[in-house]
Amino acid sequence: MKKIRLAVLLAASLGLSTVASAQLIKLPKIGGITLPQPSTRTTTSTTGGVTNTEAANGLKEALVQGISKGADQASKQDGFNLNRLIRIPFPPDAQRVATTLRSIGLGSQVDKFELTLNRGAEDAAKSAKPIFIAAIKSLTFSDVWGILTGEKDAATNYLKRTTTQQLTVAFKPIIQQSLDKVGATRYYTDLTTRYNQIPLVRPVQTDLNQYATGKAIDGLFTLIAQEEANIRENPVARTTELLKRVFGRK
Repeated sequence: MKKIRLAVLLAASLGLSTVASAQLIKLPKIGGITLPQPSTRTTTSTTGGVTNTEAANGLKEALVQGISKGADQASKQDGFNLNRLIRIPFPPDAQRVATTLRSIGLGSQVDKFELTLNRGAEDAAKSAKPIFIAAIKSLTFSDVWGILTGEKDAATNYLKRTTTQQLTVAFKPIIQQSLDKVGATRYYTDLTTRYNQIPLVRPVQTDLNQYATGKAIDGLFTLIAQEEANIRENPVARTTELLKRVFGRK
């Protein structure tokens, strides 16, 4: 009798496990999409939902679309300069330089430097896309699951964690070249040299390249976050059948 009871309990347990593994999960944050729970099988199909493979490919497609649009937007003329969310101002730790020089009639030169600083970021943004896309291609299904079930900027935060260091290394020489090309380095050197010649002021030694690199990368992530939220929330932004299937409202 004990053996029979044990067999019944075991069978019941297996039955419950089977039901649990097939359970579908609603993801209201991205429009009520239904996915299978994470598993090592990436082709599991669902009824009325999407497969793991479709989910992964849909997310990657959405990220590529968002990154491409964000990077293209940033690299246009005034992509940084006229966007108040990402425009790069005079370095904060050298703000006293701008204030002092404006007070002695050199405000136009300060403005010209800020313009060239943003032009440098716009020029360098063209090289960002391949780095981001390489990170997207390396996404595992576990990464995909975490992004799909995360907040509206989960993908952007993932890219920040996985690409910021690489972007910084890749961007520094590009930013330096861009700053030199548009004259930002020369303008900044002239401004700080004039400032440092003023009696009794504390000399400024800002690393312009490091500052511009960090701000340019931050700006790109801001634009990508906007595009991610747009694809999650706005049906019009889902421009392919796969995006509509993965992110579409039921």
